[in-house]
Amino acid sequence: MANANTTALASALSKAMASIHQRGWCDGTGGNFSCVLERDPLLLLMAPSGVDKGTVAPRDLIHVSASGEVVAGKGKASAETALHVEIVNSCGAGAVLHTHSQAGTLLSQWALEQTDKSEACTQSHLELRDLEMLKGLEGVTTHACSVSIPVCANDQDLPALSKRVKPLLSDAPHGVLIAGHGLYAWGRNLGSAVRHLEILEFLLEQRWRRLLLEALIQRPQAI
Repeated sequence: MANANTTALASALSKAMASIHQRGWCDGTGGNFSCVLERDPLLLLMAPSGVDKGTVAPRDLIHVSASGEVVAGKGKASAETALHVEIVNSCGAGAVLHTHSQAGTLLSQWALEQTDKSEACTQSHLELRDLEMLKGLEGVTTHACSVSIPVCANDQDLPALSKRVKPLLSDAPHGVLIAGHGLYAWGRNLGSAVRHLEILEFLLEQRWRRLLLEALIQRPQAI
């Protein structure tokens, strides 16, 4: 199954994961990353679960079926494979990248906490607006706009979580947040997925820094 295209994709995914790890977006064994190898039947190229994603060599990547079964390579598939599969099927994505950045984890939890406390809320959204970097998202042509990233409550039942995320994907700006967990970003191929990840992480960083700045302006004695 290891042909030239698979070898090239494995090398590219390994390099992308090392870069993402260097930026502090998947510390420890955090994060999970996939690229589509085949669509019918669906076959994903993924990093094995429970390893440092910054040191995964191309030969260490595994091939995973839509049901989460490892069909080539050594190691265990991520428990979150079901969510990767849902994003691939719903969005036509060619790659899905999941990070645990400080900004994504913090803001996803914060956004859910802003909803009506009288309800057992399982979803919210985070608005990002009026920044030039928005134009890095496919389909956005001006800074004078806003995008709304869906936020879904976390759940260790991944099939259940995937079902709750599914209806949020059609309008998502190439990314979705899981509360207290982080960002899933995707694209039609690995290159566009990496670009969307970098753009969304930048926008999330700007959002929480803006919240902090506004708090300091309102309470200057805290500076």
